Amino acid sequence: MKRHAIGRLVAAMATAAVLLPAVANAQAIIKVNDDVWFRFGILLQGWADWNQLQNNGYAENLYLRRDRLLVTGSMAPGVTFFFQTDQPNLGKSPKSLTSGFVVQDAWMEWKIADAFAIDAGKFLVPLNRNLLVSVTSFVTLDISPTSNVFSAPTGSDANRDTGVEIKGYLIDGGHLEYRYAVFQGLRSTDSRNGFRNSAYLQYNFFDTERGYVYAGTNLGKKKILGISAGYDGQSNYHSYSGAAFTTLPVGAGDELALSGQWDHYDGNTFIKTLPRQNDYLVEAGYYLSAVKLHPFGKWEQQKFVADAEMKNDVTRWGGGFHYYVYGQN
Repeated sequence: MKRHAIGRLVAAMATAAVLLPAVANAQAIIKVNDDVWFRFGILLQGWADWNQLQNNGYAENLYLRRDRLLVTGSMAPGVTFFFQTDQPNLGKSPKSLTSGFVVQDAWMEWKIADAFAIDAGKFLVPLNRNLLVSVTSFVTLDISPTSNVFSAPTGSDANRDTGVEIKGYLIDGGHLEYRYAVFQGLRSTDSRNGFRNSAYLQYNFFDTERGYVYAGTNLGKKKILGISAGYDGQSNYHSYSGAAFTTLPVGAGDELALSGQWDHYDGNTFIKTLPRQNDYLVEAGYYLSAVKLHPFGKWEQQKFVADAEMKNDVTRWGGGFHYYVYGQN
């Protein structure tokens, strides 16, 4: 079965890319000393969309896709934190303007060495590359639905869970990155069952990437070519992921961005609401620096394994463009 989104128009404004490794100019910084400082940012994305319904007509919405307040800081040598609130889809039907803000991220990190750091709090489940990309730099308009199929069935909140993670950068200044996390996951009534385990491994052949999230596009400023693999599991539920990605500078400021990703989900008997499936995602974009335009296209597919579920197979494709008023700031 194929579903196509038709007539979709999105107007997006993003300010203060706090999540990116580099410091954005629009962020406000309060500095006590080299070891104690705070950085504040705001991210707003206003959307207008028209989505064709299966029966007739279009669902029309004017809303805030994301409206976030972000705070990053350092409390002591090697001890940093990140806190982010959000009121996602504010105003979208069914309309509610009083739902209130939620805690999106809240974690602290103790960096003992470049090769070893400890994170604790609420943070992204490191399963696949696409969901670890900053929302200010997606190749397309948003995260792919194939990348977060696991989120609701596993009790995650916007692809996040509470737990502890170790991470580090290895090989020639950080070409190899690893993340291993133990999360709360789904709990039994008496909370005696085992925890959720997630792992992510990424290797960059040229320029390296650091930070909580990655850039989907670098607007011609970095030469990225990498591969990654991820795992998420609890009891007999398992998910696996693999990806290859690149952002290649072209000429004087242009960029070619390509990525391909495979995800396998299997809730087994532990999460019966997560059918076994193989999902695929391909994204491509080209940044034209002279006119600040970034056309893009994508193809994605959900393929269920069980015969009874095959009627729910989905193939989607789409295209569009970004216009960058002031980079990804």
